[in-house]
Amino acid sequence: MKKIILCSLLLTAITTTAFSQLTSLPSGGNKKASVSERIGITDVAIHYDRPHVNNREGKIWGQLIPVGFTDPGFGSSKAAPWRAGANENTTIEFSNDVKIEGQPLAAGRYGFFVAYDPNECTLIFSRNSTSWGHFFYNDKEDALRVKVKPVALDKSVEWLKYEFMNETQNAATVGLQWEKLMIPFKIETDYLKDQVESFRRELRSEKGFVWEGWNQAARWCLDNNTNLQEASLWTDSAVSFGGDKNFQVWSTKAGILEKLGKSDEAAAIMKKALPVASMQEIHQYGRSLLTQKKNKEALEVFKMNYDKNPDQYTTLMGLMRGYSANGDYPTALKYAQQALPLAPNQQNKSVVETAIQKLKDGKDVN
Repeated sequence: MKKIILCSLLLTAITTTAFSQLTSLPSGGNKKASVSERIGITDVAIHYDRPHVNNREGKIWGQLIPVGFTDPGFGSSKAAPWRAGANENTTIEFSNDVKIEGQPLAAGRYGFFVAYDPNECTLIFSRNSTSWGHFFYNDKEDALRVKVKPVALDKSVEWLKYEFMNETQNAATVGLQWEKLMIPFKIETDYLKDQVESFRRELRSEKGFVWEGWNQAARWCLDNNTNLQEASLWTDSAVSFGGDKNFQVWSTKAGILEKLGKSDEAAAIMKKALPVASMQEIHQYGRSLLTQKKNKEALEVFKMNYDKNPDQYTTLMGLMRGYSANGDYPTALKYAQQALPLAPNQQNKSVVETAIQKLKDGKDVN
């Protein structure tokens, strides 16, 4: 008898397990969906079930979705918000710390709820993301609450959806849209902080055993004018991992020192770096000096480049720009005319022709 009972229980367990693995449509004809976006370097992912209006226009907000908190009549919650979708919990996940409507929220996965109000909705990010629906909602598990104003829509949205809008480098607005209403909320990331922290992690991996990784991280800090002290140390690591004969590393180092107010050290490094630079790298360095209004220094760089690479289109154009920046238009014109027949394509030829006319008119080409 015991064997019969045991076999019966085992069969039931197997049948239940097998049945639970079958795939079928969600209850109520709702659709499962997910939407994700990278904001800065932060991944944001929303998983939800999509109910549809189904001929209930005018009966969604304030009726099907009640105002505020209600007793769902099942489970432990006696005052639950809307689950912001259908069926199981809507969840939202952030790979880095973010701000929601200006309020900080740590990286992680959250249950997402909405206490609807026609004037001002309360958005709730709950640390409990695994319970089914709102039946077990507990306000003690709230990680964050923010208030936002709902927005009326001109056209009805049949199936509830979440959409990322108004994206910038470090922010985006998420709009929950259903029927003729949208509930928007803004997500912001600290892109500079996140990127620097990502570099620190990656440089402790295999990516930190080659000079390119260290230089890439340092160059990014230079270009974004952030974390410069640590970036200077990263250039030292780039040098020690084989970048000592690479112009890119030294120019990054010099650029950082310049921004740190150490101009003499930066200039000394560039003199050391120029002999290992390519023709194009030297030319670009000269042009960067022009943008800094260091016209005499730029001309010396262009002269050095020409001495190393004579009678090249690039170096002739460098001399043209260098002499023009220093007000010597006749000499600049001479080199421009020499560069013209060496122009590699029509676009470059047009650039030289325009420069020649400017110099004839006594105008700087830079």
